[in-house]
Amino acid sequence: MPERTVSPCPSSPPLPAGPPAGGPSARCWRPSSSAAPGSASAVSPASFGPTPPHNPYAGPDGTATMHGDTGSSDTTPLAGPGAGTLSSSRTALASACPTVLVGADGYPVALCTPIFGQVPTVHLLDPDDGSSLTTLQLTKGSLLGGVYAYIDHQDRLVVADGSRSLLRVGHHRDGEGRWSLTVDRSLSLASVIPEGDAVTGLAPDWDGRVWFATGGGVVGTADDTTGTVKALTLPAGERVANSISTAPEGTAVTTTHATYLLGSRDGAPKILWRKAYDRGSARKPGLLSWGSGSTPTFFGPAEGTEYVAVVDNADRAANLKVYRTADGSDVCSVPVLAAANGPGSENSPVGVGRSVFVAGTYGYPYPAVPEGAGDSVPASADFAGGLSRVDVRADGSGCSLVWDNALRSAAVPKLSTADGLLHTVVRDPLIPGTRGTSLLDPFRYVQIDPADGRVTRSAKVGVGSLYDTLQMAGTVAPDGAYLQGTVTGVLRITAR
Repeated sequence: MPERTVSPCPSSPPLPAGPPAGGPSARCWRPSSSAAPGSASAVSPASFGPTPPHNPYAGPDGTATMHGDTGSSDTTPLAGPGAGTLSSSRTALASACPTVLVGADGYPVALCTPIFGQVPTVHLLDPDDGSSLTTLQLTKGSLLGGVYAYIDHQDRLVVADGSRSLLRVGHHRDGEGRWSLTVDRSLSLASVIPEGDAVTGLAPDWDGRVWFATGGGVVGTADDTTGTVKALTLPAGERVANSISTAPEGTAVTTTHATYLLGSRDGAPKILWRKAYDRGSARKPGLLSWGSGSTPTFFGPAEGTEYVAVVDNADRAANLKVYRTADGSDVCSVPVLAAANGPGSENSPVGVGRSVFVAGTYGYPYPAVPEGAGDSVPASADFAGGLSRVDVRADGSGCSLVWDNALRSAAVPKLSTADGLLHTVVRDPLIPGTRGTSLLDPFRYVQIDPADGRVTRSAKVGVGSLYDTLQMAGTVAPDGAYLQGTVTGVLRITAR
């Protein structure tokens, strides 16, 4: 039986029946021949609108970054597992693997942190079965250092390691068919990053520079063709606990106090606007910092970047905040995740056209939190979950809650513009009907209709902590396999 939403919002505006105003766009959704008849969404893929424009210095949209593209839309142009029986396999790497990306050559690259030693390690995976072909260890840094990375336009993994160096890691095959991972280019960022600080997030801009932000609030640009590094420091006390996003309009950074849009002057970062948000009186359980858990999301109905969305950390509710990219002016502030009674999200919102989807993480049992995150209030809570959809009104005058349910997503959902479905992994309680978590919880891969939030298809992927997806993002591979990092390796979910 399909799972129903807990709290639908019948007064919300209906979905648009066709492409957004202004006519068809080359980046608007189109039905895909690979979409599964048995898993087709009730929503026409063309109905939502465009995704952010392709960044020429990043790899393929949908697979180049943890959040799909440099705008962090958490969308993909690839169809997920289609018709047939769903099955999954696990590549055991004894590592938490939050970043699983795929370049234009089709080879997945995973950035993992081993359980023992916690030295960040890059794995090149076999696209056919997910096995590890070769590895490369990086210099160890902070807990969040080395978590975020991206694939560039030459299929290299771009990452900053614990030595405060910007690396481009390529994968190569010799004449005898043996694979290797090598640092093809390196640039020290130590001139602008203090010792003890580390890069949290990074992304390329449209001029080929790499933007980065550190946990301590340093935001900079690096040109590893010229060796030029420039930076500014955000106000004292503001930390960056998530990744950053880039669009033609600028670079979005959300700190523990505010969201910024930055541009550059002669390559040096400059602040275009700043919007403070309510970060509450303390960190909440299920969040990794005292502040927003969002990597900011660019989205919009015309160009795919007219708006920027984050979720705040207000005491009594989690509110979706939407700003106009042009000037930072408010579009709306909408309470979300009420059906689950879980006022918190560590996940980046999913954004496409006028629609935003927010998955809740309140109470999620993370095994560790970053140094300096502070105590949570309360000290612990049951995992609430929750999934909400909010639409910006057609005239941009505000937003409406479309639906709100209590689905317990244990990963960052990914929206496919090819099959018109949300894909994620959920964590079910060991005892049905309860909200607690245990080391024996079952995990399921699910496909969700974005029109109403119903689960249309699901399959168990495993039971117990080995399968904990730890609120990490999944990636749809070119062959339709859904690659999902776990606390111990990578799941590969397919349909046959």
